[in-house]
Amino acid sequence: MHHTGGPGWRITMDTSGPLMLALYLRDVTGLGAVGFPAVAPAQPAIRAADASQLTAKVGGVAALRTEWEQWWADLLQHHPRMRPELAPPMFTAFSHRPALQRALQAHFGSALSWARERQSEYARLSAERESLGATDILAELVQDREMELGRNARDFSLTILELPLAEPRAWLMEPDRILMSQHLLDDQQNFRSYVQPVVELLV
Repeated sequence: MHHTGGPGWRITMDTSGPLMLALYLRDVTGLGAVGFPAVAPAQPAIRAADASQLTAKVGGVAALRTEWEQWWADLLQHHPRMRPELAPPMFTAFSHRPALQRALQAHFGSALSWARERQSEYARLSAERESLGATDILAELVQDREMELGRNARDFSLTILELPLAEPRAWLMEPDRILMSQHLLDDQQNFRSYVQPVVELLV
């Protein structure tokens, strides 16, 4: 996690274990680009398994797609909390989403292992960025806008959620929240092209 701030404003960069779990479930069941925002596939790539037999008696893959999209929206809305709670092995909180419940029952162990590995990688990446000053660009974007406007930034909070995604880009969810590939910051020009317009609006 990284925090950058000044008088009245704060930018936070972090990842999300719950969103990583959801990404794994999306990709392992072969749902493709679903949900809002419909982010890129996970990286490293997850080998898809045919979910049609798993979900055949509870609405099939179409039901799984709808239920996953609802779950994704819940997770984004309630970040950083996990909603609903994941309680293996039965996942009773998902009884109203039976296709997703079955997918969780089938793949939760591998999803959890994958997400934990990615969180460890993100922790190492964050520490490396801090030592190199790679996140200084966030304060620079605000300061550049303040100089352009001739005043201090308005009060604002911006959350950037970084995920292990194959495509180095960002997806704007709300005026104060961005989903982003965790490798986008490696290309600061590309990072700036996505984040600067959002910062300019908020400042």
